[in-house]
Amino acid sequence: MTTLFADQFLTPVANPVDTVEEVAQVNDWTFDRDDDELTAVLPGSFCDYQLRCLWREEGRALQIANLFDLKVPEAKRPAVYEAIGRLNERLWLGHFEMWAEEGLIMFRHAAVVDGAIGQTHVELLIETAHAECERYYPVFQFILWSGKTAQEAIDAALLDVIGEA
Repeated sequence: MTTLFADQFLTPVANPVDTVEEVAQVNDWTFDRDDDELTAVLPGSFCDYQLRCLWREEGRALQIANLFDLKVPEAKRPAVYEAIGRLNERLWLGHFEMWAEEGLIMFRHAAVVDGAIGQTHVELLIETAHAECERYYPVFQFILWSGKTAQEAIDAALLDVIGEA
């Protein structure tokens, strides 16, 4: 039986990290580049994020990860895990996660790339990751610095303000 995804039908695809590098240069970001990976400093309102873009030829996937400038101590990890679960329920694209060993929080998503990827597409992937980090960073701040529960932090961070001061 043959499969639809047999390796014999896959042809090499241009490395999309080349396009990510162009975006980094245009935006004047500080970055390091290896063949299939680019790491850049992406400024935000709350912190500078570490943007990691990784190309996997075998899966034809470009992964975008935005790492927070926060380290979660062991005592706060249960609340952070709960917040991550609750926030991920709200997301259509990508997800938050925490690396258990380092206690680092990140937002990550990927795109399957079949052929060349344009600068506009790469910018959209990066902007999506950045926007979600900016939107939800205060949730993690409230847990880590104010001692709030996951639900309290979400409620406080996502409070809808009506009117003007």
